[in-house]
Amino acid sequence: MPLKTLFLNPPSFENFDGGAASRWPATREIESYWYPVWLAYPAGMLEGSRLLDAPSHHISAAETIQISRDYEFLVLFTSTPGFPGDIRLAQEMKALNPGLRIAFVGPHVTVLPEKSLRDCPEIDFICRKEFDYSVVEFAQGKPLDEILGVSFLRSGSVVHTPDRPEVSNLDALPHVTDIYRRDLDVRRYNVPFLLNPYVSLYTTRGCPAQCTFCLWPQTLSGHPWRKRSTDDVAREMAKAKEYWPYVKEFFFDDDTFNIQKARTIELCSKLKPLKLTWSCTSRVTTDYETLKAMKEAGCRLLIVGYESGDQQILKNIKKGATIERARQFTKDCHKLGLVIHGDFILGLPGETRETIENTIAFAKELDVETIQVSVAHAYPGTELYDYAVKNGFMVGDEKMVDEGGHQLAHIEYPGLRADEILEAVHRFYDEYYFRPKAVFRILRKAMFDSNDRKRLYNEAKAFLKVRAMRHRWVKDKREKEDSAAAAAPAKA
Repeated sequence: MPLKTLFLNPPSFENFDGGAASRWPATREIESYWYPVWLAYPAGMLEGSRLLDAPSHHISAAETIQISRDYEFLVLFTSTPGFPGDIRLAQEMKALNPGLRIAFVGPHVTVLPEKSLRDCPEIDFICRKEFDYSVVEFAQGKPLDEILGVSFLRSGSVVHTPDRPEVSNLDALPHVTDIYRRDLDVRRYNVPFLLNPYVSLYTTRGCPAQCTFCLWPQTLSGHPWRKRSTDDVAREMAKAKEYWPYVKEFFFDDDTFNIQKARTIELCSKLKPLKLTWSCTSRVTTDYETLKAMKEAGCRLLIVGYESGDQQILKNIKKGATIERARQFTKDCHKLGLVIHGDFILGLPGETRETIENTIAFAKELDVETIQVSVAHAYPGTELYDYAVKNGFMVGDEKMVDEGGHQLAHIEYPGLRADEILEAVHRFYDEYYFRPKAVFRILRKAMFDSNDRKRLYNEAKAFLKVRAMRHRWVKDKREKEDSAAAAAPAKA
């Protein structure tokens, strides 16, 4: 029998979504949880295992520590913002259960293996990059120094075994929805722009795009693009429909769902007979014919990373897209009746007050149904991080989140301070959503659905609370800077 294993997306800040499929490990402006997809794969390979998603199920640190007493091996998915709290959790677990073996996985420990091990001696080993088979082999008794892709301490020195090749046969992996059904309550998951309840999964791994800010391909999944067979995806979707007849939407949370036209059209032909409502991520390079096939197969919504309305910034971040192509893509989606959730980022390389205005104007011109505006976060292991550090653009304390886990601006440029970028995020939301057209769209939706009305009310309260918190941060930061400037000796 393998070691009795607990796969853990750990408790953290209130409403913190820092787990295995979160694009931006942080507490959202509006309570939002993605599924711990990465942990579900190895959980499906080990008899007697359990996948525990503490944040979405509101399981406290104290409860999690007590649960860990019943296990021999812990696999914890950590993040850069959550790491300090995660190591405290590991220390308490080890104190209560000294025989517990602990592995940390995820982008943070992949990039900083030695520092992570020395920061927390209670960690027995960390897995670099994809960890599916590494943790399974350990649970089955394989010695650490024979397992590829792990790092551990031996007599005070760090041992790094050779890198593990990317998983190539995705069809050989378990279906994550089987593990969701076993261990999770799908009614606990909410994303404001998706229908509720929803279920998410992957059909591919990796992303060949070179976006300098994107955490996952540069740290965990890699750039090589690997895909499941369309038959395997269809089999999982057919089962999932039987598991949860009340689920309103399925979401393909791939980095690049529709990168290959022929494969996307083939997959759509397999999904169409299932009569599902589904959504996915998309790049603006997707053509009309592919979008049409997706719509006819049940696609409702696309998450689209527009990022910026300034062409030079798109070049700076190696987005591989143009403003004009984004315009045409958006027109094609609206023509087909596809809903768009547009993602934008403020504070990317080349950002100025003028480019921020350009991006806000561009977003209003596109007029997509919903938006998310983030501050640029330079995560260790990304090209953006190296660029910001090399050029001295990181704010002094490099603090990524506030006391509640919400994103803070930690990059600033000559002539554009971090607090201005954070202020611009809220102004972006205000200018976008307080337009008559956008207000009417929201009210029309809420008018005919009592659940939407309740959801909208709760989301508005949460957003305003975060907004006030960030305004305090900006105010405090400026007051400290003004006080420091006043106290500095005058130059001769």
